[in-house]
Amino acid sequence: MTTVDARRADPPAPATVRRSTGVLVQAVLWGAAAAVLALWWTDTGSVSGTAGWLTGAGRIAGLLCGYACAVLVGLMARVPLLERRIGSDRVARWHAMAGRYTICLLVAHVALILAGYAAQDRASLWHETVDVVLDYPDMLKATAGTVVLFTVGITSARAARRRTGYEFWYYVHLLTYAAVFLAFFHQLTLGEEFHGKPVATAVWYALYLGVAALVLWFRILVPVRLNRRHRLRVDSVHREARGVYSVVVRGQHLDELGARPGQFFRWRFLGAGLGRTSTPYSLSAPPRPDLLRITVKALGDHSAAVARLRPGTRVWAEGPYGSLTADRATSHRSLLIAAGVGVTPLRALFETLPGEVALLYRAHSAEDLALGGELEAIARRRGARVLYALNGPGGERPHITAETLRTTFPGLRGHDVYLCGPHGFAQDVYGALRAAGVPDRRIHHESFEL
Repeated sequence: MTTVDARRADPPAPATVRRSTGVLVQAVLWGAAAAVLALWWTDTGSVSGTAGWLTGAGRIAGLLCGYACAVLVGLMARVPLLERRIGSDRVARWHAMAGRYTICLLVAHVALILAGYAAQDRASLWHETVDVVLDYPDMLKATAGTVVLFTVGITSARAARRRTGYEFWYYVHLLTYAAVFLAFFHQLTLGEEFHGKPVATAVWYALYLGVAALVLWFRILVPVRLNRRHRLRVDSVHREARGVYSVVVRGQHLDELGARPGQFFRWRFLGAGLGRTSTPYSLSAPPRPDLLRITVKALGDHSAAVARLRPGTRVWAEGPYGSLTADRATSHRSLLIAAGVGVTPLRALFETLPGEVALLYRAHSAEDLALGGELEAIARRRGARVLYALNGPGGERPHITAETLRTTFPGLRGHDVYLCGPHGFAQDVYGALRAAGVPDRRIHHESFEL
């Protein structure tokens, strides 16, 4: 695959712009949360007695939970402004954090409201729960939505994620939309903050309809237009290393996508048993006007099936996403550090980053080095360095420490470092880089560990 200049009209923002955009978005989100609290404050008179305090706290938790649900869904919408100006990894972390806040607020809302109502009616908690669920308007739907949200929260916990496949987690996660829809109506029918207050009700509708519009546009209509326009199909599949395969995808007018080395798409391979889930894979070569390439390691059912793809298979793609691009560079010297299949976005950057470039590639053995021949050829062509950190004959792992990094790469503090690999590896190397004196603003990494 040869290098093609595929500049986008709106490239990922540099670090200073990403930071300022992130601060601005967070300020807006927290400001809106404060406005939600003000909604309760202005509607509430004096609070007295145990029942009053419990019910008031439950109302606050419920309002904030309703707001958090809208934020949660908005962060799932893959809005380009967020994905490119802030970074897909940071948006993913915000989404995970919003999910935890939502579940905690939901637990608090249910427990406090039921306890408050039970104290007010002098009834048992069980009797009050049955009464609320069966007799209050829209509560059966809200209860179903609550159960779904709890299910999504449990399966999204890291311990559960390690024990379930990506496909299962993906489909359960999509149920968030149904849960939020089911829980929406009881907020207006039972929420005292909205009774006889058309402005507050209109704002709440606008919040949810606005988020729904973002999801409809960016997760449905934009991908439909992209795939109708570019008509992607599998061109060929090549074995790169043990359990690692490259898929070359052919399409029309691909330069219009504005994809850049280091970015990724979400892929579905239709008619091959892989069309049920959307899986993120990075470009492993600079994009061409007619070809894109990804490189995949068999880590689950979906990725293992990629090796069985046949030429002509239809492809559905969404993107490009991510900001691990040359725009992050602040220096003319760059160090790329990859582990395993994390080399895929860095291989594309290795070919295209300007200035002095070196690459450190961590793998178990020489047989596990994906794209090694291409890396060597690129290094020879541009006078760059490729170094490998492989296990010893007895399986002992090499230590990538601050001292070895400083010794191997003189002037490391002045390098931009692009880092991609498994979560644990990335954390260890990040710590070593910081100990070696590399500023945080020069360490560029995208992680999608939720």
